[in-house]
Amino acid sequence: MNLLKITNIIRRTGLAAMLFFPVILYAQESIFGILKDKDTGEPIMGAIVHIDSTFFFSVSDLKGGFKISGIKGNDFPITVTHISYKAEKKILSKGSEILVEMTPQSYLSEEVNISATRVDNRSAVAYSDLNKTEIEKHNLGQDLPFLLNMTPSVVVTSDGGTGVGYTGIRIRGSDATRVNVTINGIPVNDAESHQVYWVDLPDIASSVENIQIQRGLGSSTNGAGAFGGSINILSNKLTAEPFAHISSSAGSFNTFKNTVMFGSGLLSNVFAIEGRLSKINSEGYIDRASSDLHSFYLSGGYYGKKNSLRAIILSGKEKTYQAWYGVPQDSLETNRTYNPAGEYYDAQGNIHYYDNQTDNYQQDYYQLIYSASLNQNLNINAALHYTKGKGYYEEYEPHDDIYGNGLLSTYGIHDFIFGNDTNKSTDLIRQRWLDNDFYGFTFSANHSQNKFHFTLGGAWNQYKGKHYDEIIWMKNNFGIPPDYRYSINDANKEDFNVFAKFNYDITNQFNVFGDLQFRTIAYEFAGFDNDLNNAKQKVSLNFLNPKTGISFAITSNQRIYSSLGIGHKEPVRDDYVLSSPSSRPKPEEMFDVETGYKFTGKKIKFGVNCYYMNYKNQLVLTGKINDVGAYPRQNVDKSYRTGVEAEIGWNIFKNLDVSGNLTISKNKIQIFEQYIDSSDDFGNYTQKLITHTNSNISFSPDIIAAFVLGYTPISNITLDLSSKYVGKQFLDNTSNKERMLKSYLINDLLINYHIHIKKFNDVELKFAVYNLFNQKYESNGYTYPHYKNGEFSNSNYYFPQAKVSFMVGVVVKI
Repeated sequence: MNLLKITNIIRRTGLAAMLFFPVILYAQESIFGILKDKDTGEPIMGAIVHIDSTFFFSVSDLKGGFKISGIKGNDFPITVTHISYKAEKKILSKGSEILVEMTPQSYLSEEVNISATRVDNRSAVAYSDLNKTEIEKHNLGQDLPFLLNMTPSVVVTSDGGTGVGYTGIRIRGSDATRVNVTINGIPVNDAESHQVYWVDLPDIASSVENIQIQRGLGSSTNGAGAFGGSINILSNKLTAEPFAHISSSAGSFNTFKNTVMFGSGLLSNVFAIEGRLSKINSEGYIDRASSDLHSFYLSGGYYGKKNSLRAIILSGKEKTYQAWYGVPQDSLETNRTYNPAGEYYDAQGNIHYYDNQTDNYQQDYYQLIYSASLNQNLNINAALHYTKGKGYYEEYEPHDDIYGNGLLSTYGIHDFIFGNDTNKSTDLIRQRWLDNDFYGFTFSANHSQNKFHFTLGGAWNQYKGKHYDEIIWMKNNFGIPPDYRYSINDANKEDFNVFAKFNYDITNQFNVFGDLQFRTIAYEFAGFDNDLNNAKQKVSLNFLNPKTGISFAITSNQRIYSSLGIGHKEPVRDDYVLSSPSSRPKPEEMFDVETGYKFTGKKIKFGVNCYYMNYKNQLVLTGKINDVGAYPRQNVDKSYRTGVEAEIGWNIFKNLDVSGNLTISKNKIQIFEQYIDSSDDFGNYTQKLITHTNSNISFSPDIIAAFVLGYTPISNITLDLSSKYVGKQFLDNTSNKERMLKSYLINDLLINYHIHIKKFNDVELKFAVYNLFNQKYESNGYTYPHYKNGEFSNSNYYFPQAKVSFMVGVVVKI
């Protein structure tokens, strides 16, 4: 890539516009001090010093020093936190230096084991952090994506319309297969589909300490490549004191959530156990979109002053009635909750619905995490993990199913001749199974000395997946044995990566970073060879993913940054299985430029980030049938996403806060070739080619905005009015308004009331109203445009979201 091209890219991201950003300079007043270890007298680096009830903060340097400028007033209450020390609260006076002595914790904090995959305020990465308080505040039973809905560039959706069951998240228009998710630094995305099925993690929000969402390529981490963003989850950290929590929620569509949590606190000053049991039920907004979800979390370990060993088990089990078919467009006005799943007719033409048209799956996560602080400058982390997933979805397939799923030939069964009749199809019930094992290890070492910070990390993971399908019932048996298995497809995938990252403070204001990851993948699966015969296939890929950037502190509360990065991502399972080596798609590549500015004041904080994500060989659906007769995704040569993300937080008054974010973007494919099926009643079949230029990438709104108004009328009551706007989205890559999701604006109200009762640490009452003004909207969909006898038709299917609904909850903490 030549210098001129890079210059043009940077110009497009708005880097030049940084020259016009307001540099807020004024006669600054400061507070400053030194942080030291109370036992050894050594300076403490990396502690966060925060002025209470403001956005002002500082991070202590190598000598333990900190300084916060641009403040007004005389005395300032501060809170000092560090992963290896107990939090300290002090009152600082303007213009005088203070010594803060911090007491070492008797145990090593859990934050150490994820530090290799996180970024901080000096990094040239666009990110958002959610702490435990924010997560708990909104947790009434919805899946985790809905708790992240107010973060920048995020769009969420729910098959059942209520945020319970099958839910999804997009970041900057990128779907879940391009959003990398880790729990404690361990990959969560399915190794083959790259999806994260949040339905298998019910109520994980109750076991989360904090979440960091990185947008764009972000920082090197483990798991599938982050092409839209990454979600890094830290599970609950050790609570030194014993506790018990009971929470219950109930609301519209017979939605119920019940959770019991406990923690032993530190036993003998080194051991601790924590657990959770959860059950969530909902009938869903869509017809029969019921969810029956169970989960538990158990953590126990040894916590020493210099090292820790922690074992975690996280399990989720779900039974969900299928709602992934969507609502046909012609039903939106007459019956927005219509669900065709399991629909069939009896001999008299009466309509019925199969009552076990369900998805059934259990996923268990096992983690063994070791962390050690070898000295003040070096810590190491290592983890073993094993994920076991097994389950199926069950379907009733009538003999006249329009997709041919009732045909005997679909299942390798010969037509059955009885007398003079030839039977080619029958009513049947099938189960489609997945039985997989995913295991491996992760490691990292973090070293800080003087102004240099270095991380070496990586992971090795092995996936073994068994895919098989069974017929469990046939109306006319034809001599087929019970649980007849008609399809078997096993897969093995090995994934290894190693990365090195550094941060170097050239001066107290100027920081540079570098990040280089090498990733290698070996994938074996049952697919097609070049002669279109079923055969074992192998794919080997090697990726080199470099990133670099700079960050400059204009003042102590203003910072600008810029970064460049290149990332690669392999195709998903269907891309490989539904193609031959001749038609097999290429891996995707992306060049990402991020440029931003951050300002933090006493009452206001503001940030803006410009990005340009340029794709090579992005994989999209084109409608083209390949050489094996399938419709997999195809590579498009040139496509890009570019936009501006702005965030603001403003403490208007002591009891009134506003916060919000806005993303304005363009998401384009320069040349898109669309293939449309054309057929007639005589069995003639062709595909028509239509070429589109500069078309919009599907499911990528040009505008995404969020706004939250927080009001505290009295100390123990908070009211949050939140608004989310999502601009129009297209169901395919043609920018055709006949295949589009309309824009929508949703408003929610949340009231939290804390009651102080003796013998309880806290009793909290919650009341939420979702979709306050009863907006009709659809957050997801799909389309199948086609010609029949020369006439064009759009077959659009949508996922309507719930009308105005309510949830009430109570949390009792002992």
